[in-house]
Amino acid sequence: MTVEQLKALGCNTSEGLQRCMNNESFYLMLVNKFIATTDLSKLEDALNNGDLDTAFKEAHSLKGVCGNLSLTPMFNVLVEMVEPLRAKVVMDYSPLFNEFKRLFSELKSL
Repeated sequence: MTVEQLKALGCNTSEGLQRCMNNESFYLMLVNKFIATTDLSKLEDALNNGDLDTAFKEAHSLKGVCGNLSLTPMFNVLVEMVEPLRAKVVMDYSPLFNEFKRLFSELKSL
């Protein structure tokens, strides 16, 4: 994975690098750690079971990490998901979750 590849996915790498004191290897290590340690099954299960509290906690946590790493496309999808979850809006979250999974899969394939 390279910064250029992340940028091509729409990530704001200059912002992410700035948060990491412009240390490219540190930034990429954090992105790789995010990929390796992220388990989407908790969010998926919560959404499938209508557990909006757990879904909110999981999505909000992911949103924070994606925001800090400037994984902009993933962050933007989570923003759309988190606010209705916070308000406990019952709706079909599957299009948003599926888009997030697609973007996460793209990130993993780098």
